[in-house]
Amino acid sequence: MADLKLLNDEQKANLNKFRNIVKDFKLKDSSDEYLLKWLIVQDFNVTRAENMLRQSLEWRRVREADDILDTYTPIEVMRKYFSIGQVGIDKFGCPVFACAFGRIDIKGIRLCLTNKEYNNFVTWLLETFVLSVQKEIERTGKLTLQMVFILDFEHFSMKQLASKLAVETILDIVKHFLANYPDLFRRAFVINAPRIFSVLFAMIKPLIPATDFPKIKIFAANKSEWLPALLEEIDADQLPSFYGGTLTDPDGNPKCPSKFNMGGEVPHTYYLSNNGPIAKNYMETVNIMAGVSGKKKFKFKVDVPESVMRWEFMTEGGDISFRIYSKDSKEDLVPLVRVDSHLAMEEGQVTCDQPGKYVFEFDNSFSYLRTKKVRYHITVHPPSEKV
Repeated sequence: MADLKLLNDEQKANLNKFRNIVKDFKLKDSSDEYLLKWLIVQDFNVTRAENMLRQSLEWRRVREADDILDTYTPIEVMRKYFSIGQVGIDKFGCPVFACAFGRIDIKGIRLCLTNKEYNNFVTWLLETFVLSVQKEIERTGKLTLQMVFILDFEHFSMKQLASKLAVETILDIVKHFLANYPDLFRRAFVINAPRIFSVLFAMIKPLIPATDFPKIKIFAANKSEWLPALLEEIDADQLPSFYGGTLTDPDGNPKCPSKFNMGGEVPHTYYLSNNGPIAKNYMETVNIMAGVSGKKKFKFKVDVPESVMRWEFMTEGGDISFRIYSKDSKEDLVPLVRVDSHLAMEEGQVTCDQPGKYVFEFDNSFSYLRTKKVRYHITVHPPSEKV
């Protein structure tokens, strides 16, 4: 957050110009501090800041964002399984939100929501961030304009990363947050990040303004590294005991479930439909036996580095496991994972870093009796066709 007093003459002139341009806009906040946020993320380019604000106002109109906190209440599955909540205030007066991101069953959650319900929830969530800042201003009288995230990626796995629906959801939420709430976060602590987090972060990077990168601190699973960083900016009594602070629920629970939940796998009873997905015309079919012989391998030759393998499949007769690995190095690109492809189409993609032979394997060996019918479409694309 830039201090108005520290702006140079050119920046002050651009702020004045921007203020005059948007003076007729219907803004909930027309203060210089708010207008400055749009300029900051656009490197004080007035034209780009104006375009960004115009697009955001249209987004707010379509999403009915101004009234969402009064008109919408999250449904039960979101309250129970989407992990996010304010846990305290940092040393700079900013609300602190914790999220057990790695434990969220993002795909499962999406299978419980209509598009309208999903859009309403995302808008509601982003507006609660703004509301938390406003409440802190009212409580203290200090001009608090930002917030803090603690994003816990423990248990984040290739199962989530390989799900097209999960990745699209993550990118969608980040995109809407950064495009419509510029310069809102003061710090984002990413803790317990596994190695594959770098793959996800590479997808998110293009969405992040250059001014936001210094605010992001990423730590692996070494608590002796991330805990001092948290306590440097957040007092212990404002940090859940589960994350190394002293804050607990009234009953002593260190995870503070009254403030935020820990996610978890979403029960299928919440899913919108249990009728199963519908096969697409271009899909092929294979029957996979039960028991020890219940495996089917599809081999692919990759000639170009960084080629992308994409898949979509569904099953009849129950769930199934699948795995993708390099035949040359024997390393897994997607470790063996069991998916509910009888309930929803399984879609995803993975990058084949090196040329060579790769294997996509269906595995039904865990099933004693049930043969599974698999409808599938698996393709390999050169890097120029990445999406």
